[in-house]
Amino acid sequence: MIRLASSSKTRHMLLSNAGVAFVQESVDFDEEEIIASSPKNFVYQATMGKYEANLKAFGYDEYPLLVADTVVTSQNQILRKAKCIDDARNILMTQSGNITSIITCMIYHSKEMKLIDISQTDYLFDKFDMDALDKYLESGEWRGKAGACMVEGFCKSYIKEVRGYESTAMGLSVEVLQRFI
Repeated sequence: MIRLASSSKTRHMLLSNAGVAFVQESVDFDEEEIIASSPKNFVYQATMGKYEANLKAFGYDEYPLLVADTVVTSQNQILRKAKCIDDARNILMTQSGNITSIITCMIYHSKEMKLIDISQTDYLFDKFDMDALDKYLESGEWRGKAGACMVEGFCKSYIKEVRGYESTAMGLSVEVLQRFI
């Protein structure tokens, strides 16, 4: 049994599908103040902040602690969560016809070990159909999503090539984690 220190439904699903026994509870960490020199540095700082907050709240004695964070990047820009529909359109247009990298950092801490992993999955997208993009934006499904999109959602039909694990892109590198638990 491990403690998933994340409120993510997707991370919950990934662990469940992998057959990992866990409890899910977490405390919040505000990542808005992070200043980073690169996307990998940003995701590392965000994950470390979550780790420290959840370690303080729960420790790792009762259950091993698992925290993770994900960042989306394209054309040398960190693509955060869109604040409005125009912001979402700009973020998505940055990805249209380009390579989008999804970087996930996770920390797993048990009595026996501490694992810190940064994994990356790259997607090469076709250009997005503008009518489909407008419908997606109107749906509001982009809200709360880094990069305004999920690769298992709107962007799925535009994927030309994938390099890396899908689980990394979904927010938790399960294939890496399973080697250690």
